[in-house]
Amino acid sequence: MKATFISKEGNEAKFEMEFTAEDLENAVIKAYQASKDKFEVDGFRKGKAPRSIIEKRYGENVFTEDAINDLINSGYPEAVKELDLEVIDHPAVDFSDFKKGEAFTATVVVQVYPEVEIKDYKGVEIEKVSGETTQEDIDTEMENLRKRNARIVSVEREAADGDTVTIDYEGYIGDDKFEGGSADNYPLKLGSGSFIPGFEEQLVGVKAGEKKDVTVSFPDDYNAEDLAGKEAVFHCTVHEVKEEQLPELDDEFAKDVSEFDTLEELKADTADKLKKSNEAKAENQMKDAALEEVYKKNDFDIPDVMIEDEINQMIQEFDQQLRMQGMDIQKYFQYLGKTQQEFRNDIKDDAFRRVKMRMIIAAIAETEKVEATNEEIDKEVELMAIQYNLEADKIKEMLGEDNMTYLEKDIKMRKAVDVVFDSAKMVEKKADDKDAKKDEE
Repeated sequence: MKATFISKEGNEAKFEMEFTAEDLENAVIKAYQASKDKFEVDGFRKGKAPRSIIEKRYGENVFTEDAINDLINSGYPEAVKELDLEVIDHPAVDFSDFKKGEAFTATVVVQVYPEVEIKDYKGVEIEKVSGETTQEDIDTEMENLRKRNARIVSVEREAADGDTVTIDYEGYIGDDKFEGGSADNYPLKLGSGSFIPGFEEQLVGVKAGEKKDVTVSFPDDYNAEDLAGKEAVFHCTVHEVKEEQLPELDDEFAKDVSEFDTLEELKADTADKLKKSNEAKAENQMKDAALEEVYKKNDFDIPDVMIEDEINQMIQEFDQQLRMQGMDIQKYFQYLGKTQQEFRNDIKDDAFRRVKMRMIIAAIAETEKVEATNEEIDKEVELMAIQYNLEADKIKEMLGEDNMTYLEKDIKMRKAVDVVFDSAKMVEKKADDKDAKKDEE
């Protein structure tokens, strides 16, 4: 197969793929071998009839269509790669000049990635974000560490806000028990807000072994229409009250939850990690602000197919997340009371933004001639190897050529973002009216 570029007008590229008579004959033989079992010919066992007999009975081009499709399907990716085209849509292919047994040319027209010229991406003005770590940050992190290692123990007292009560409950509207309103031995943390508003507050003060009727009204916008806005009574039986007991902050705690022998060492390590984390968050926040400024300064046309592809990708990602939670996208649409098209319309603006932002960063990388070095690629692979506890060569093998290309592209995109950020002008955050008033006082 020989690929020849013809022209490019706007976002549409045109090229030819030339196939020899030998290419065609080999493809016809391949098509015959793949489909000969489908033909029944008198005097021959199924799948044993010669090609010439099948062509005589069913038509001389009986295998030609499959042969041509095979040639085009296999030749098209090679042609796109050879001509260095970044296509964004399915191609339109014309081979109307085809003649059996002869070389033929397929003319291809396809939409390609648009050329985008980005302006004013250097020297944008952004507010400086502090990545400072305060003592309050460290104390909060240590308190969270205590909570993650808390013990939940039964207590013989009235339940208080923050306690967990184990209950049976049955929900009624009037005299009728409603579906989905009952459970046995359900652990409910009071104050978590996981139940209908007003439910958890009424269980504050109960003890193990007691019964309690909880009266609540379902919100008007409740997802179950047959319950929305209605008053319900839940007959509850309390089996157990548990409280959260936090461990003491001391050296023993440090030994239990970390590799350190003393609390001071644990605090120092926590402070160091928070410092790095807060500085990284602040930098990422400023990078986002810099990109937002470039986003606002640039406007260009985006092919509809790129927006639609992004919407498809977003829906696929969302469906995967839902499936991990035991739901699928169709059930979600039913829950929302929306059609798939309505959902697509809802996320179209987000898809547009994602595509435009990627195009801006890619155009900056192209303008700045940003490259990903072998050292940078190897470093990324090493980080992945550490994360998954595998050898670097195994990671490369698992990624394959295509994903290694994506990895290289990701590095280039990040370096393009750094070009914008490194050239940005930092200004101190403006005090709001309240702060200004305090300063004046």
